[in-house]
Amino acid sequence: MTSLSVTKEEGVALLRQMILVRLFEERCAEVYGQQKIRGFLHLYVGEEAVAVGAIRALDDDDSIVATYREHGHAIVRGVPLGAVMAEMYGRQNGCARGRGGSMHLFDVSRRFFGGYAIVGGGLPIAVGLALADQMNARTRVTACFFGDGATDEGEFHESLNLAALWRLPVLFLCENNQYAMGTALRRHASDPAIVHMAQAHGIPSRHVDGMDVFEVLDATREAAAAIRRGEGPRFLELQTYRFRAHSMYDAEKYRDREEVARWKERDPIAFATRKLDGAYGLATAEVEALRAAAAEEVEASVREADAGTLEPVEDLRRDLYVRDVG
Repeated sequence: MTSLSVTKEEGVALLRQMILVRLFEERCAEVYGQQKIRGFLHLYVGEEAVAVGAIRALDDDDSIVATYREHGHAIVRGVPLGAVMAEMYGRQNGCARGRGGSMHLFDVSRRFFGGYAIVGGGLPIAVGLALADQMNARTRVTACFFGDGATDEGEFHESLNLAALWRLPVLFLCENNQYAMGTALRRHASDPAIVHMAQAHGIPSRHVDGMDVFEVLDATREAAAAIRRGEGPRFLELQTYRFRAHSMYDAEKYRDREEVARWKERDPIAFATRKLDGAYGLATAEVEALRAAAAEEVEASVREADAGTLEPVEDLRRDLYVRDVG
């Protein structure tokens, strides 16, 4: 019998969120094909266990900084599904009033501070948020998600160095999906063990199976607890894999189907389903009910986005300048 650190109810909640993110992303691909979503679109299919496990381990008052592949993070954080889809459409009922789009989701009320299209761009922001919390004696954790490609950027090392030097309350979460766009990790990193980079800055680090939502949850809880105790930053390298191409424009000629098929054997949703079944018993009907409910939520978000309106032209200069920062 499988042993888990969560109750069946908690485990099913994790599974439900992974299914919701998966169906949302797959629906996004469909409406993109209908040209309802324009521009770039980076899907999270295959990586759901990372966002779900990590964010569920955080407190509501913690801060989150993400990458341009952040739809799942926003959903797990609680940004309404309709507001996320409307933002993808560029509608003013979106979470950023249609001004951010797919790569710049934002919801300050939930301390979800973006979506950043620039690779590694969120790292200095996360360090700044953590520094502000430290200076104001707050016990928040700032969780910063980024991909393996960001570790080639100068701001990655600058951010880790300052976080370690000042013992800032920031949790670095490297979503290592094995590719920086179309470049395999082994082709852009002299040492593919990314944890070694963090350890070089004196930050306690560990590898985590990013396809196992329960392992991600436990590792994040442990790291966040250490940060709250004032022990400085922590670093998790979450080994995961995206099943789809880098973006909708990606011809995906840099990897073969056999490699993708091997990773799909460890699909995080199927993996979590098997673990829950082994620990508590999980009827097929229960999983089907979760999927049906999630599918309806996704369809409702599409209807909300379809009914949304574009921001009027006269608002073009709105929010360009801040008059009162009080």
